[in-house]
Amino acid sequence: MPNIIEAIKNTFNSIADDEPTPPINIIEASYTWLYYGIVMEAIAFEEAGLNTTSDDELKGILKDAIKLCQEQAKETERLMRKEGLTLPPVSEPKPFTSNHDIPPGVKLTDDEISNGLAMKILAMTTKASLAATEGVRTDIGAMYVRFFNEAAIFGATLKTKMRKRGWAKLPPAYTPPGV
Repeated sequence: MPNIIEAIKNTFNSIADDEPTPPINIIEASYTWLYYGIVMEAIAFEEAGLNTTSDDELKGILKDAIKLCQEQAKETERLMRKEGLTLPPVSEPKPFTSNHDIPPGVKLTDDEISNGLAMKILAMTTKASLAATEGVRTDIGAMYVRFFNEAAIFGATLKTKMRKRGWAKLPPAYTPPGV
């Protein structure tokens, strides 16, 4: 069975190769500005999480998340600079701090870190899917399809690890009336 993501990517790329590239429009500019802000703020949260946790598995998850967000931020920033878009204000990078130096009243729990990370990934997938479907330029659409795919795969892996570790916040089961 063919890989659906590869098929979509190939379709976007073939269309993009055959068309002249129009200037970025306001919708694409807005989504790009917002997406860049989301991934940069996710990086700040992930760095803070690295400084807070002592759990090696969670540290590995956070390092993978930082790598994903940095790659997407770099590509988004490159597009913004090429198109003349102003970069949004974002948090400064966090310096490394030992988790033992953080006071207990400030320190996030591993549960809070993993759920906060899950919310950042959810924001990334939501914004990427909207940007891919509402934009006009196929090159930008293809970039957001890829971003969505990367974040969705990361999110699925994160969800599995969160369930395994008891960090996932699960809603109660639904019981239909009359059952």
